[in-house]
Amino acid sequence: MTEALLQKQYEDLGIKKEVYEFCEKQLDSLKDRFSEIDKVAEINQMKVLSAMQKAKISEACFNSATGYGYGDIGREKIEEVYSEVFHTEDALVRPQITCGTHALALALSSNLRPGDELLSPVGRPYDTLEEVIGIRESKGSLKEYGVSYREVALKEDGSFDYDGIKNAINEKTKLVTIQRSRGYATRPSFSVKSIGELIAFIKNIKPDLNVMVDNCYGEFVDLNEPSDVGADLVVGSLIKNPGGGLCISGGYLCGKKEMIENASYRLTTPGLGKEVGTTFGINRSVLQGLFLSPTVVSGALKGAIFASKIYDELGFSVFPGPDDERNDIIQAVSFNDPDKLVAFCGGIQAASPVDSFVKPEPWDMPGYDDKVIMAAGAFVSGSSIELSADGPLRSPYAAYFQGGLTWYHARFGIMNSLEKLYDADLVAKDALC
Repeated sequence: MTEALLQKQYEDLGIKKEVYEFCEKQLDSLKDRFSEIDKVAEINQMKVLSAMQKAKISEACFNSATGYGYGDIGREKIEEVYSEVFHTEDALVRPQITCGTHALALALSSNLRPGDELLSPVGRPYDTLEEVIGIRESKGSLKEYGVSYREVALKEDGSFDYDGIKNAINEKTKLVTIQRSRGYATRPSFSVKSIGELIAFIKNIKPDLNVMVDNCYGEFVDLNEPSDVGADLVVGSLIKNPGGGLCISGGYLCGKKEMIENASYRLTTPGLGKEVGTTFGINRSVLQGLFLSPTVVSGALKGAIFASKIYDELGFSVFPGPDDERNDIIQAVSFNDPDKLVAFCGGIQAASPVDSFVKPEPWDMPGYDDKVIMAAGAFVSGSSIELSADGPLRSPYAAYFQGGLTWYHARFGIMNSLEKLYDADLVAKDALC
């Protein structure tokens, strides 16, 4: 009875019987994998709960100061909780940090000085950091302020080029940046374990070298975070994993006290640092979002694996594969066809609770070289932990799918993406048999 009602509900939302049955068949093989994800989520949930209890979070923390923000105990408690969750000396968690790229730019610009060199041992960073660094010319870049940049490409198999990294480290190298997630690259995302091995190798060469990890899309996917394996600074966005879909803005930096202090002076002003900055009444959503985050991330992970399984069965190139280790919430599907990419994103948009009637189109998005198509009918604009998909209009025309505040919504989004491809004859009709 329940199964029939569920299928009827999906049919009412436009999912044809053959699409539903094909997806259900793939889902049956994922139950053991999903059970393991639930166990990781439960452990991380207890970690977050313990941190909040240790910080003695109270209702008073949900209040907000005005003006300078002096005496905002909620702000201070939030940073105490983040520091405890990530096992670091200090944290900076602020709504004034507008996005993940801003958080990374803040971390870099505050901890590098003219004459220093930034090293990426994992190849080219995400597109939006290119202008921050100065790889692409831009006003206010690190390059403009006399900070040089060096990168070491990954090997063809996606592994670290340890010899190349050793040769790249020199007396000017001040900071190493490691991007955990793949961004729009085809390389693998890195496990916390492999990041720890890379950090240990780097520290063995130059012990005083600081290592920063771009942790976006990776929080609570694993039992540990990069800060547990030697990272001096971890950075991320509050409208991705740790915001749990409730936080409306902000970013975080967790790490060494000195590095956090440097960042706070750059965010506000020297001498004031963390002591100022009102939180605009969002303390409750920051804390509640963090509390929900492990569960939300588990749903997003299930959605990513489900998408991988569906499109792998249909013969598309998927990365990671359905049985591969997961190190972030992102699932890439290569279509090698711009029409298929657009149709996929159209299906995700049409499955959204907000702006489901809007048709996404490729556009010249700030910070990117190529046109980008983005599907994100989200409660919070740009919230990548909500059901979303995007991709640059360039070969291999890959869609990068992530999020879903619940597993059930992620499931429907994937089914609807397939429905759009099926309706447009962009997948073979007999492929679903």
